[in-house]
Amino acid sequence: MGRRRGLTVAVGAALLGAALTAFPAWPAGAAAGRAAASSAICSSSSHPALAARIGRDIQTARRGRVSAVAVAVDDPGLGLECWVNRFSAFDSASVIKVTILAALLRKAEDQHRHLTATEAAWARSMITRSDNDAASALWAELGRSYLQHFLGVAAMRHTWLGPGGYWGLTQITANDQVVLLRLLLNSNAVLDPASRSYALKLMAEVIPAQRWGVPAGAPASLTVHVKNGWLPLATHGWRIHSIGSFTGHGGGYSIVVLTQDNPTMAYGITTIEKIAQAVNRDLR
Repeated sequence: MGRRRGLTVAVGAALLGAALTAFPAWPAGAAAGRAAASSAICSSSSHPALAARIGRDIQTARRGRVSAVAVAVDDPGLGLECWVNRFSAFDSASVIKVTILAALLRKAEDQHRHLTATEAAWARSMITRSDNDAASALWAELGRSYLQHFLGVAAMRHTWLGPGGYWGLTQITANDQVVLLRLLLNSNAVLDPASRSYALKLMAEVIPAQRWGVPAGAPASLTVHVKNGWLPLATHGWRIHSIGSFTGHGGGYSIVVLTQDNPTMAYGITTIEKIAQAVNRDLR
């Protein structure tokens, strides 16, 4: 409890500020409903029994929770995908910082240069400590036009940038977060190997106090690359999100859990960790 209490106390410094809480929440849409048939959650042509088990265990983990959730599990090596509320839109909170980082790296590639010392410092602070000032600086430097361009190049067609400087109100979906994590894990034409390695390294170095969420239950043998987000608003309660990829022997998979309607931050973390523990256990 000490860890979570500390996070809650520090939330004022980790959010966009009091002005953000006054901004109206965007509707999540009908797809943000809690119900999903377990038979439709996971699929795998080569491991159908495993897919069915993970689907059942995700449902069991969600049982009794008031959180509205979107869940994605992506394991290309097993040909396994799981989706719950795949296209539901959630206020991004700090999860958007991985997208900001990816856009920054792509822009540097476009300009045939390395990150400047200032950009590198902002990027490290933004990802490893979830520094909001660093995120705002990079959001402003990149500009809406380039950020939108990056979403197009990355095929993140179900992500909508937040208004003005409110990056934490960007609308994200489980679908596009998986698209983003795939870009970091696999060879592609959007990010070169150096950019992918750089982003994954920063996500592996997130400070211990912010390594909650999808890492829950992950084998110690795997390297965990994580980014979390947390944001309380007047409607739909706390938004608590966690995205992560797991590499190493037996790794190469990703988990995304987006939540809202959480009465407290700790409640949302528990919802995510119940789901993540079930998935990581089954994949092990």
